[in-house]
Amino acid sequence: MADCIFCGIASGEIETRIIFENDDIVAFKDLNPQAPTHILIIPKKHLTSLSDAKAQDLELLGKLQLAAVEIANKFGLKDFRLVTNNGKGAGQSVGHLHFHLLAGRRMLWPPG
Repeated sequence: MADCIFCGIASGEIETRIIFENDDIVAFKDLNPQAPTHILIIPKKHLTSLSDAKAQDLELLGKLQLAAVEIANKFGLKDFRLVTNNGKGAGQSVGHLHFHLLAGRRMLWPPG
């Protein structure tokens, strides 16, 4: 999508420091970190939110989860939180499915 900042990052049109990338996924540090480690993990395919995922996205959703584990291992993170916000009411601020990998501090429950 032309007006999606995360699509611009995924396509390379918008520069950022990529910390993980494969054919389907890109990950980079959040510009407004909420923990010492705060990484955004996005699919290159545009999905506005998790609610937009269909049966044909099942493999991609699994790849996102496995990418989170690979990134956590790369950074030596034993404990981490993986979060996705679905819709503005849940705190989603960018209309492109993304996961927040948070680590480096004690996480509280409930989160928000």
